[in-house]
Amino acid sequence: MNEIIIELEEVSPKDFFGAQNAHITLLKKYFPKLKIVARGNKIKAYGDEDLLEEFDRRFNMLMEHFMKYNKLDENTIERVLTSQSKDDYTTSEASGEVIVHGVSGRLIKAQTANQRKLVESMRKNDMVFAIGPAGTGKTYTGVALAVQALKNKEVKRIILTRPAVEAGENLGFLPGDLKEKLDPYMQPLYDALRDMIAPEKLAHYIENGTIQIAPLAFMRGRTLDNAFVILDEGQNTTHAQMKMFLTRMGKNAKFLLTGDPGQIDLPRRTISGLKEALLILKNVEGVGMIFLDDKDVIRHKLVKKVIEAYKSIENRE
Repeated sequence: MNEIIIELEEVSPKDFFGAQNAHITLLKKYFPKLKIVARGNKIKAYGDEDLLEEFDRRFNMLMEHFMKYNKLDENTIERVLTSQSKDDYTTSEASGEVIVHGVSGRLIKAQTANQRKLVESMRKNDMVFAIGPAGTGKTYTGVALAVQALKNKEVKRIILTRPAVEAGENLGFLPGDLKEKLDPYMQPLYDALRDMIAPEKLAHYIENGTIQIAPLAFMRGRTLDNAFVILDEGQNTTHAQMKMFLTRMGKNAKFLLTGDPGQIDLPRRTISGLKEALLILKNVEGVGMIFLDDKDVIRHKLVKKVIEAYKSIENRE
C-alpha cells in the first residue's frame, strides 16, 4: 500500500485541522478509499497512488488558502475539494479585506469565495447581478458595499428597494398606513444596516434621505444618480418592473440586483423579470453576474441541508 506523509511547518495544526479534527473528518468523507491519519503536525494518507496524488494536490490547495486567509471552514474545504479549477475559489487580496467597520467594532467582510467575487465584480462593474439561494450573503454583502461607498464619499446616497410581492400573504390585510404595511418586507435591509451604522446616525440618514428604503413601485419616473442602488428579491419583479428599474440608472450610479430564481412568488405564468434580465444582459459589457450556491450559506448549518433537500425534490419535478 502506498503512503504519503505531509508535515505542517508554518501553520498551527489545531487551526488547520479544526475543532476535534473536524476538517480531517471532512477530508475523509471526500476521500473514502484512503486511510487518513492526523497526529501532531503530520498527516499520513494510505491508498492507491492515483488517489494519493489527488489528495496531495487538494491538500496543497487547502494549505495555500489557509496561508492566505489564516482561516479554514467547512464551506471553503468543500469548495476546494469539489472545484474544477483554482478560479472557483481564489480571489484577489483586496476582495478579502474588511468592507466596513460596523457597530461595536464588528468587522464586516466577504466570508466565502463567491462573496469575495461579488466584491470584485462590484468594483469592476456599475451593474452586478448576485444570484443564489437564501442565506448566501447576497444582500448583506451588497449593503456593506453600499455603506462603504457612502462612507468613502463615492456616492451621495443609498437606495434600497424590493418588489412588494408577498410569499402567500396579502398587503391589503396588514394594518397601518403604506409605510407600516411595507416595513416588514424591508426588514432584512434594515437589519443589515443596523449592523453597520450606529442607530442615531442611521435614523438621521433615513430622515434626511441619504438612505432611502422603498418599494420598487416608488422608483418609477426617477433618475437615480450619485447613488448605490440595491434591488433585493429581484426574482419577484415582472418584465415591466425590471425594465423600469434598470432604466432608472443615472450618472455615477452603482446597481446591485439580488435574487433567488428558486423562490419566485409571482402569479403562475408570470415571467420573472430577473430570469429574463439574466438572459438578455449576459453578454453586455459592464454588467457582472455572480452566482452563489449552497456552499456560500453562512446561516445555521441546517439551512444548507434544507436547500439541498428541496433541490433534490425540485429536480425530480
